[in-house]
Amino acid sequence: MSAFPTALPHVEAIPLRGGPVLRWGVLAPGRIAGGFVWALHRHTDQRVHAVASRDPERARSFAARYGVPRVHESYEQLVADPDVDIVYVASPHSEHRRQALLAISAGKHVLVEKPLALDAAEALDIARAARAAGVFAMEALWSRFLPQTLLLERLLHDGVLGDVRLVMADFGGCFDFDPEGRVFNPALGGGALLDIGIYPIWLAHLVLGPPPHVHATGTLTQTGVDGQAALVLTYPTGAQALLHTTLFAETPQEAVIAGTHARLQVDSRFFTPSGFTLKAARSDQRLRWTDPSGIHGSEGLAWQAAAVAQHIAEGRTESPLHPLECSIALLETIDAARNQLGVARTHATAPRDGLRQK
Repeated sequence: MSAFPTALPHVEAIPLRGGPVLRWGVLAPGRIAGGFVWALHRHTDQRVHAVASRDPERARSFAARYGVPRVHESYEQLVADPDVDIVYVASPHSEHRRQALLAISAGKHVLVEKPLALDAAEALDIARAARAAGVFAMEALWSRFLPQTLLLERLLHDGVLGDVRLVMADFGGCFDFDPEGRVFNPALGGGALLDIGIYPIWLAHLVLGPPPHVHATGTLTQTGVDGQAALVLTYPTGAQALLHTTLFAETPQEAVIAGTHARLQVDSRFFTPSGFTLKAARSDQRLRWTDPSGIHGSEGLAWQAAAVAQHIAEGRTESPLHPLECSIALLETIDAARNQLGVARTHATAPRDGLRQK
């Protein structure tokens, strides 16, 4: 057994200021887009140049609130704007593929809110189009770019946890039932797994990789989307991930990664800037880390924007931290779980490469 470290390593995140700057355009200015623009303007040098909505008045109101200088009357006008370098797609899941392809066809880089698309097949369409066009494309899985995630990755790489045997993570919240709203409407890609369950699944993928076996059980809502789901992901090593998501109750929103040498417990809202405790497996030794940036909650969206700008300045068309293949693999796991639950959907596709469902 390796010795428990006396201190945690230092990990450098991409600087939020002083690096390359992009001119952003925003499609679909809702609550999520508002949080993104707020985080960019408060914590980075990135600037949102233009916004477009199907409702021009909504776009004008958004622009006035967040200091966006240009409003376009249509999505097509925005992606044609020569002063926009990259398009941020913040629409309901059902529109991600169409709007991402629109931006890509105009030669724009694109950052698409998670999930990248409704399913793995749609995500693959986006990846193929971006690669053919030679533009940068990424799913906005912002938690991947937080300092705590970079430190977690370093600890895993250095073998501090030993052989990881278990990942546990949950994300549940109380959502008011609205059959026409984004969360519960199957036509908009509603359901817990695509909306918030993607975070526990992402963490399991980050630590253990995509699973060859997925077992899911859960409860559907009145509209036929997944309201609650428990997943067991199993791996050839014997490692497992136990994951949970729900629209019906607020859960602890914590995560645990347990290895043969040490256990890492991430604080509540593990997908936001927070902190963690590293504890030795066979002693009371422990180390504590708390995010020193002073950035809280959704303001952590700033890290991914700075990373995207750096990636593009380096001539990359995909993020080395969260490439498109990772986004496709996430949706393959979600596809498998949704298929087992019998989730109502506007279309269905089989898991790519024969992902087995127990």
